[in-house]
Amino acid sequence: MALHVRGVVLPDDEVRDLWLVGDRVTFTPVPGAVTVADRGFVLPGLVDAHCHPGIAPGAVPITSLDQARELARIDRDAGVLAIRDAGSPFPYPELEDEPDLPRLARAGRHVAPPRRYLRGIAVEVEAADVPAAVTEQARAGNGWVKLVGDWIDRNVGDLAPSWDPETVAAAVAAAHAAGARAAVHTFSESAVEVMVRAGVDSVEHGTGVSLDLVDEMARRGTALVPTMINIDTFGEIAERAAAKFPGYAKHMLALRDNFPTVVGAAYEAGVPIYVGTDAGGGIDHGLAAEEMLLLHERAGMSRVDVLAAASWRARDWLGFPGLVEGGLADLVVYPTDPRTDLRVVRAPERIVLRGRVVR
Repeated sequence: MALHVRGVVLPDDEVRDLWLVGDRVTFTPVPGAVTVADRGFVLPGLVDAHCHPGIAPGAVPITSLDQARELARIDRDAGVLAIRDAGSPFPYPELEDEPDLPRLARAGRHVAPPRRYLRGIAVEVEAADVPAAVTEQARAGNGWVKLVGDWIDRNVGDLAPSWDPETVAAAVAAAHAAGARAAVHTFSESAVEVMVRAGVDSVEHGTGVSLDLVDEMARRGTALVPTMINIDTFGEIAERAAAKFPGYAKHMLALRDNFPTVVGAAYEAGVPIYVGTDAGGGIDHGLAAEEMLLLHERAGMSRVDVLAAASWRARDWLGFPGLVEGGLADLVVYPTDPRTDLRVVRAPERIVLRGRVVR
């Protein structure tokens, strides 16, 4: 059954009629189409560009496809119709084409050094084995590889890079040779510098990005997915660690407190920024709207650029075409203009995924 939608379509800012035929958009009228929205502001479906449907609350791997479905549906019902899964310990390629689930751009498992990441989540390998592990995880995903660029080193008592620059460069080269893009988890100043100069495609979190490095990221086109909701948890992490690792705790608090300045500087420099929540483990699913508000209110991104970072620009980045002729039939409709009051993104009035009405 063909669907019809009319409203102010963003980013074009024009009142338009869209017809959804199967999983595709057309501007050619379709006789007999059912009108499912005839007013409001229409956006291509939202994106959570850093999400983990394969990690259950408590930061443990899921154990079934149904768990992943349940978590992904929470995001879907908030208007997120495409997810970049930034690392999953549980494989679920069969969910990519399920009609009632968001579209998936997937990494395989995280690649990390031994005992330097959350237990049970990553493939843990020595430096010499990193390129082979990256190649294997590229095959396990559908276009992305996730590297753990740093983590606490208990011998140092603080964050420390996972690998030397040569290993990082080999890891990125292996990902690209396998046809995948490389995303890197990084908090510290030293690790993110190495990762960006090695040619990673996206920096996840990026609390240690310096004001000088944002210019290099902009020049290279290296994306930043800030996950500001995640960074807000650094206070809890520091509190738990303070007695045993006081230097680490102090460092995490400083990174948290400076982060809005970091993201604002990246934005002003022209670094591509995308909305991601880090849902899974310690962050609830369905919070893309809250991340959008943080990017606007704390980092100073304009409402339009926040919308782009969560919608049409993010979809282009991941290869999920928006509301263009022949594009994908994913959209959200809001009753009022989100460019005027961004809070409306918390409550989409209509959600259509793959040409089917979700709400």
